[in-house]
Formats: sequence, C-alpha cells, structure tokens
Amino acid sequence: MASAFEYAPAPESRSVVDIAPSYGLFIDGEFAEAADGKVFKTVSPSTEEVLSEVAQAGEADVDRAVKAARKAFEKWSALPGSERAKYLFRIARIIQERSRELAVLETLDNGKPIKETRDADLPLVAAHFFYYAGWADKLDHAGFGANPRPLGVAGQVIPWNFPLLMLAWKIAPALATGNTVVLKPAETTPLSALFFADICRQAGLPKGVVNILPGYGDAGAALVAHPDVNKVAFTGSTAVGKEIARTVAGTRKKLTLELGGKGANIVFDDAPIDQAVEGIVTGIFFNQGQVCCAGSRLLVQESIQDELLDALKRRLSTLRLGDPLDKNTDIGAINSAEQLARITALAEQGEAEGAERWSPACELPESGYWFAPTLFTNVTQAHTIARDEIFGPVLSVLSFRTPDEAVAKANNTQYGLSAGIWTEKGSRILAVASKLRAGVIWSNTFNKFDPTSPFGGYKESGFGREGGRHGLEAYLDV
Repeated sequence: MASAFEYAPAPESRSVVDIAPSYGLFIDGEFAEAADGKVFKTVSPSTEEVLSEVAQAGEADVDRAVKAARKAFEKWSALPGSERAKYLFRIARIIQERSRELAVLETLDNGKPIKETRDADLPLVAAHFFYYAGWADKLDHAGFGANPRPLGVAGQVIPWNFPLLMLAWKIAPALATGNTVVLKPAETTPLSALFFADICRQAGLPKGVVNILPGYGDAGAALVAHPDVNKVAFTGSTAVGKEIARTVAGTRKKLTLELGGKGANIVFDDAPIDQAVEGIVTGIFFNQGQVCCAGSRLLVQESIQDELLDALKRRLSTLRLGDPLDKNTDIGAINSAEQLARITALAEQGEAEGAERWSPACELPESGYWFAPTLFTNVTQAHTIARDEIFGPVLSVLSFRTPDEAVAKANNTQYGLSAGIWTEKGSRILAVASKLRAGVIWSNTFNKFDPTSPFGGYKESGFGREGGRHGLEAYLDV
C-alpha cells in the first residue's frame, strides 16, 4: 500500500523452524498413525504451499486418546498442586525458549503477520502457563470452597485464528486444576499444537496427560459426545457451539462455549481522534479481522464522523499487506480459501444492499488467500454486514447522536462478546459500560488481553469464562 516511506524487505528466517514431512496423532505420550490410516495436508495460506501431511483422527482414535487421558488422570490429579505447577512452569519456560521457532511456525500455518505471532501470541501463550502454574497450589484460596476437585478428562476443541493461544487458554487451567486433556486443533492449523506435544515431552509431562488429535469436524463431534469426557470447552462458530450444546444437554458434562461476536467500537465526540483511529485499526484489522471479539462495527458520533473517517482512511492507506514473514507487514493472509470466499460473499452483499465500499490502493499477491482492508459507510442496522459476523478485515460504520442511541445500537445484535468506548470522560465510560451487554469492554483501547483477566460473552457469544481466577471454575467440581 502507498506509504510516505519505502520499507526494504525484512523477512524472518524460515530456517529457525524444522517442519517434518508428516506428523502423527499424539496419544499417550507418543506420536502414532490414525487407526484408519487417513491423512490430510496443511498448507500455508500466504503461498498455498503444502507444509506437511498430518494424521487425521477418527472416532477410534478419539476413544484411544480419552482412555489414555482417563488412565493418566488418576496419578496426575493425585499430585500435589506444587508438583503440577513445576510441569507448567517448565512448559512456560520452554515456550519462551522456543518462541521464535513457534512464532515462525504459527505465521506459516496460519497466515498472520510475524510481528503479531512474535509480539502478541507467543508472549501471551507463555504468560498463561506461568499464571496458571501459580494457581496450581492455591486452589483452596480461589474462592470455590475448600479442597476443590478436578473433573476428570477435558475434551477441548480450538479454532484456527489463534491456534497456540487458544491451546494455552484451555490446557493451562485444565492441567493446573488436575485434569487431563484431549485437544483437537483446527484442521487448517494443526502444526503448533503438534509442536506443543513435543514441548510436553521435552518438559517430561507424564504420558496421557495431554493428547493432541488433529482432524476434521467428525473428530471434534466424537470427542464432545464421548461418554468418558467430563468437561467440554469449545471456541469457534456459534452454529457449531449450538450443536455442541445440544449434544451435551442431558449429560453431566461441564461446558464452556466461546463463540462469535459483532463487537461495537463506540467513539464519542470528545475522544482523541488519532488515538481512536489506532484503536479502530487494532480492533478490526489485527489478525486480518479474524478475531471473535473484533470491533467490526464502528459507532461514531455524528459531529465528528467526517473528521474521523478522513483520519481513518489516511491511516488505512499506510498499512502494508503482503508476506506475513516480513517484519514490516501489517496485514497478512486470510486463513483458508473457504474463509476468503465467505468474506468476499458478505462484502459483495454489503454493496448489493446499498452500503458504500472503500479500500485503500492495494496490490494483492498472486498466490495465497488475500483480502484488502475494507470500510463500509452508509450502513444501517438492517444491513447484513452490520448483523452477521464476517470474520475478516471488513469494518461497518454507523453513526449516533446521543449516548442512549449508541448503547441501543451497540446492543442490537445477537452477539455479546466485546465492545470499546472512546471518550475522555471517565463518568461516561462507566455509565455506558454498565449498559452494554458484552462480556469484555475496553475503554480507550481495544484487543488488550492478559491471563489474569476473564474473557467470555453473553447471548449467542456463548457462556463461561476463560482466563483469570474465573477460568479455574470451569475445570473444578464446585
């Protein structure tokens, strides 16, 4: 994209990561082929290059992994919390030691820019393991009663947008509380989870405590439905979350769901414009907008709408789209051809329904899956792009006149995961935040995460909380 400066290429070296030609399932501390011998290929979204061939888990493999986890649970849950903490601390340190390797791997398999995997994802991954290692011997003081007990085997299904971070969000509290895990990564991003399996072996984690099953939706469904799974944790689409809720209904399984979102980023007329613009860009274009809590609806007060949009368009014109391994890149590749097709279709629908589309001058690479940062104005609440989760670098702009109108529009969604408020008045932040039906509300910032802070939503964004002290409860019999 056009810029006042010309940036020389600054690619991160691929040589720091050694990707094997093929990987098996990780069950009971060992890599093994799938029972039926099925495999699938994982490709790099930025080049469509095949990175590796991966074993595809089926129902028989799920059963084998759950049995391994159940067998390991007896000894793992009996360990003192201080002993479990040692393993978690060890895992956290190894992640830090291998962070450059893991960042490059995640960028190759996912398509997001290296500066995001290096500076955001990996530090947070290690931080979650450090944080929950600290809780492992303090569960009596977590507020859930004396001597809270683990549930048993946790079946966990994670998405492709933050593969290693979502793994950390789920595995760290599960292990800290004494549970064992069977985790299914997304079929488009299995590699970082398989590298994590190697880290578990490097840390000396007992066999069967963590099991990794790459595969498709049928493997996830088998894991959720398995009768010997005590806890199900899922991050992904609302449609699949509803299916999981139906499957689990009537059983004694504990369930947490972190689903879709259509976050509102509300900018009042007294907000610092330049700071708000940076927050808007972070809110919707971080990870190419493939974030469940993305600020995909911009609500701007009418009196500053023109000024804000001019500043926002200038800023978007400086973003750099291209090779995700280049340290200068701001916008990477869309994760898959399927996701690109969905984003494209919804953007075209926005135009067809009368919204005005704008993108900065942008040359898209010839190979890979790419979508230019896109801004829609003249959007109403009836537009599909203002209601449906696009999960891409597409921002819908709506206006408001009063705080009450802003709150009404922000809450006019089936989702309730995130929101942002931009104003210099602390009293207005508190007043508006108390009326927003969203699980996470940022003030004068956006997309800030910390392992000590709980995360989760309302309505069709799911239920339960991950992160912080609250994240322990989902894995304890309280």
